[in-house]
Amino acid sequence: MSLITPEIKKFLEKNKLGFVATVNSNGTPNISPKGTIISWNADTLAFVDIRSPDTINNLKNNPNVEINVIDPLLRKGYLFSGTCSILHDGELFNEISIHYRDIGVTSIINSIILVTLSKVSPVLSPLYDIGVSEIDMKSKWKNHFENV
Repeated sequence: MSLITPEIKKFLEKNKLGFVATVNSNGTPNISPKGTIISWNADTLAFVDIRSPDTINNLKNNPNVEINVIDPLLRKGYLFSGTCSILHDGELFNEISIHYRDIGVTSIINSIILVTLSKVSPVLSPLYDIGVSEIDMKSKWKNHFENV
């Protein structure tokens, strides 16, 4: 069974910004925003290293990662857990780089991080627990962002 359903794939196509959590060499957490998260296949996410020296160093020491991608208006999304491999060159690196160019990434790609997923969990705002609808949630946060 695939961890990345068609619904999750569509969600990631719309919501590119995620937060990648890694662990520093001293055991402390590190979180870094990434705007290039995609579903590469049914069980793998990818993101590119454009300017991510701390994330890359952390993943070299500990490949475990969690990634949180949330729709900022609907306040729902997914938490992805898995292990990473880092590509610097080769056929797969070139194939994925071409994909990123095709979807509009113009920055220099230093490396590509593949995340082999072990778990995907939905993330929902607690406001849904008390009956707030998606329409009301979206309206609330759209008004908030328009008036900031």
